[in-house]
Amino acid sequence: MTVPLARFLAVAVVIAGLGALTWIWVLPTALERTVHNIILDNPEVVMEAVNIVRLRDKTEREERRLAALAEIGDDLRHDPAVAVGGNPGGDVTVVEFYDYKCQYCRQFGPQLAAVLAADPGVRFVFREFPILGPESTMAARASLAATRQAPDLFVAYHSALMDTHGFLDEAAVLQVAAEVGLDPDLLAIDMNDPSVDRSLDANFEFAAALGIDGTPGFVIGDTVVPGYVDASEILRLVQIARENCRTCAK
Repeated sequence: MTVPLARFLAVAVVIAGLGALTWIWVLPTALERTVHNIILDNPEVVMEAVNIVRLRDKTEREERRLAALAEIGDDLRHDPAVAVGGNPGGDVTVVEFYDYKCQYCRQFGPQLAAVLAADPGVRFVFREFPILGPESTMAARASLAATRQAPDLFVAYHSALMDTHGFLDEAAVLQVAAEVGLDPDLLAIDMNDPSVDRSLDANFEFAAALGIDGTPGFVIGDTVVPGYVDASEILRLVQIARENCRTCAK
């Protein structure tokens, strides 16, 4: 057997093993020994196989996300019950999934300001994604209630909650509401409105469909970004979406 063929078989064997939780691979003894020796003599074969599997998995993941966006993209980006920042009539929508207890989400505030200042065509959609415990859920419910009560005060309330240190229990979120001009008594009522539950359920369903399991997470055009990203990268992806977005409503 030639070395290139043995090397190919070695990579194939490694990929087969990496691609399944359990597997059975039967090789004639001589061929098995040859492949084994090739791997020992060329340890980079293992990394080559790992990289092939990673690339395959990344491609499959991106294809699944693109298919999901084609199906849910319009509902994700355009929901009258969801708060919008930036230019409501902007030509490119950026969606953020966030948690008020997430430190990276808190650090994103200046980046968002920079994005909106640099590109007046950006429409920014806020999606609450409380995954860090009861306080996160409490703040998310208050955030959605604020959107219901006074959409024009949402961004101020959102920023104030992100800047709040310590507990985010009901007393805290109502106090912050009063400080930015919201009616805390009405907010306490609206936090328990069934529409809040529906919005949270929808956000979790969207996140699951897009493979977002942490915060922050972003959707920019056809691209899903699972993690923190700075203003320059968002602006770059906005421009790509502006030039070509297959899943955006025309």
